Amino acid sequence: MLRDDINNAVKEAMKAKDERKLSTLRMVNSTLKNADIAARGEGKPPLTDSDVLAVLQKMIKQRQESVELYEKGGRAELAAGEREEIAVISAYLPKQMSDDEVKTAISAAVTETGAAGMKDMGKVIAVLKAKYTGQMDFAKASALVKAALSG
Repeated sequence: MLRDDINNAVKEAMKAKDERKLSTLRMVNSTLKNADIAARGEGKPPLTDSDVLAVLQKMIKQRQESVELYEKGGRAELAAGEREEIAVISAYLPKQMSDDEVKTAISAAVTETGAAGMKDMGKVIAVLKAKYTGQMDFAKASALVKAALSG
């Protein structure tokens, strides 16, 4: 499981005295535990690996937004710290799909669902999330799906 990999990496970071990696992985564990607690409150089971991947992607996106804000504010040292965290978290995501691969996957999902218009966008996104969680940016993918269904 992905959680086991992260917990083992925490132990390795402790032994190596890698403070940045250790603090980032502890933050990841904390975020995952909070998500588990939230899921339990809603009567859902603990997070699956695909749920964990979604949480990791969200964490990366938050850090990317922070990098932009720090750079605009002239805080290069804070932006660098966020980039280091992004690198640590990204190590636990599968290889990201290229734009061409995303477009091919969208075409296949549209064909598979028989989507004919915008009302079928949810079906297409559901198929993509089931198959490609952690491998594509769904914000970009939804814009491409919208374009494919409207054009």
